[in-house]
Amino acid sequence: MLSDTLPKAASKTGDPVAVQIDGVGKSFAGTVALKPIWLKIARGEFLTLLGPSGCGKTTLLNLIAGFLEADAGELFIHRDLVTRVPPHLREIGIVFQNYALFPHMSVAQNVAYGLRTRRVSKVEIAERVREALALVKLEDFADRRPRQLSGGQQQRVALARALVIRPRVLLLDEPFSALDRNLRGAMQVELREIQSSLGLTTVFVTHDQSEALSMSDRIAVMSRAQIQQIGTPDEIYDRPQSRFVSTFVGDANLFSATLISSSGKDVRLKLGEVGLDLTTYQSDLPAPGPVTLFVRPEHCRLTEAGSPGAVPATVALAVYQGSYTELYLDCPFADTGRAMLRVPASTVMAPGTAVGIALPQQGPAIFPKE
Repeated sequence: MLSDTLPKAASKTGDPVAVQIDGVGKSFAGTVALKPIWLKIARGEFLTLLGPSGCGKTTLLNLIAGFLEADAGELFIHRDLVTRVPPHLREIGIVFQNYALFPHMSVAQNVAYGLRTRRVSKVEIAERVREALALVKLEDFADRRPRQLSGGQQQRVALARALVIRPRVLLLDEPFSALDRNLRGAMQVELREIQSSLGLTTVFVTHDQSEALSMSDRIAVMSRAQIQQIGTPDEIYDRPQSRFVSTFVGDANLFSATLISSSGKDVRLKLGEVGLDLTTYQSDLPAPGPVTLFVRPEHCRLTEAGSPGAVPATVALAVYQGSYTELYLDCPFADTGRAMLRVPASTVMAPGTAVGIALPQQGPAIFPKE
C-alpha cells in the first residue's frame, strides 16, 4: 500500500531530520529575496511557512524543490546533499496554488504522469494510481477530466499526483487559496488527516494565520526575507517574540506605556496615570522608558469606567460575530487609538459609553517602542 512506503510520523525533538537548510539565501538582480536561513525539519513534521506576500516563503519553498538555485548555503533531504540536484531527482511531491492539472488528461492520467516519466511499469502504475485515488476519496472519478470536477476535487487530484510518486517531502504552495471558506476548512482537515496517517514530511506555504495555527506542528513566521520566529502554534500565538509576530498572527491590542522598572519577568508600567504591575513571559525586556504593551483581546476584560487599574476607553462600535461580540473602543493609550475586546454576544453597549479595560497580570508582553 502507498502508506506503507512512507516514513511514519516522527516530529519530536531528536528524531531524524528530513530537510536541513544551512545558510541558504537568494537574490534577484541585486534584490534580496531570502536572507541566509538555517532550519531543520523533522521527518513526519508538518511545518508551515507563514508570512505576507513578498516575505520570502515561496522563494524558500522553490529552493527546497529545486526550481531555484541558491546563491549560498547547502540543502539536504534525508541527509543527501541536493543543493544542485535537479527537481525531478529530489523525490519531492508538489501541489501548486492553481493545481496545474493537464486539461486534456483524465484524472487517472494526471495522477499517473509522474510515474510515467519515471518509467514505472504499467501494472505498477495502475495499482499505485488506484491507491492514491482511494486515499483522496476519488476512486470513482478516474475517467473524468479536470473541467468536470469541483475545485475541491481538483485539489484532491493534485494531492494524489504528488503522493503517488512516494515523495520524501511534500511541498504545498497555498493550495487552498482558490476554495471558498467552507470547502477550505474541510480540505484542511482532510489534508492534515492524510499527512498525519502517512507520517509524511510536509512544508506548507500560506499567508492565512488561522490555516497555519490549525494545521501545523510548527510555524515559521517570515517577514523581510527572513524567519522572525519559529515554534509550535501555541508558542507563536501565546508568546510572540516581536511586535510583528504579535500583530501578524491573531488579533492584538497594543498600548503605549512607560516601563518604570523590571525584575526578572516582573515589570512595573504606567499608562498615563494608571500604574500596572505585570508578569511577562519574556526573558529579555527593553530598558526603562517608552514601550509597547501587547495583550490579546480575549485576555482583556471589560470593566466600569474608573475601576482601579483599568485603562480608560469609550465604546465606538459593537460587531456581532455569532458566539461573541467584538467591542471596538476608543482608547487614548492604544497605538492606533482603538482597542478591541471580545464580550458575550448578548452584551449591549451604546456608542459613547465610558468603560474601563482591565489587563491581565500574567502574560502580556513588552516590546521596544517603534
